[in-house]
Amino acid sequence: MSSTVQSSAQFGLFTALLVQEPDGHHRAAKPEEVLHEARQVLSQWIRRGPELTSPQEVREYLSLQIGLLEHEVFAILFLDSQHRVLACKEMFRGTVSQTSVYPREVVKEALALNAAAVILAHNHPSGLAEPSRADEAVTSGLKAALALVDVRVLDHLVVAGAAAVSFAERGLL
Repeated sequence: MSSTVQSSAQFGLFTALLVQEPDGHHRAAKPEEVLHEARQVLSQWIRRGPELTSPQEVREYLSLQIGLLEHEVFAILFLDSQHRVLACKEMFRGTVSQTSVYPREVVKEALALNAAAVILAHNHPSGLAEPSRADEAVTSGLKAALALVDVRVLDHLVVAGAAAVSFAERGLL
């Protein structure tokens, strides 16, 4: 993107972000431009390997990454022993209503990254962030498979738009 997104607050407006075009003129940013820039900022933040101490930070990151997709994806945050992010990977991609998840592939990736823990996440394009029985079964299977190689499952979040439901907070882990 050759233009720069700037807050319009510095121009006396409080309702929009502005994009500075290469010629110096400003215009209101399109929603997709704002989301693109937000993803870039969060990706940089995640790449630096922060320690994850706030469930809200995880929710916000995952909501921006997968919350608005029109197809299901299953993503995993791979963490070291201090819960710093090693990688965030979209492991599986599905249709509008389901994704196949393969525990063997998750275990292989966790071992390749030398992960000590993971946070599982998938989206519900339907807009409802409620976990299904199938979601609970996938979580149990992954938890058991990862436990065999000493990788802890810290949480599984179901994301729908800006909403996210935590399995850990609901006592489902």
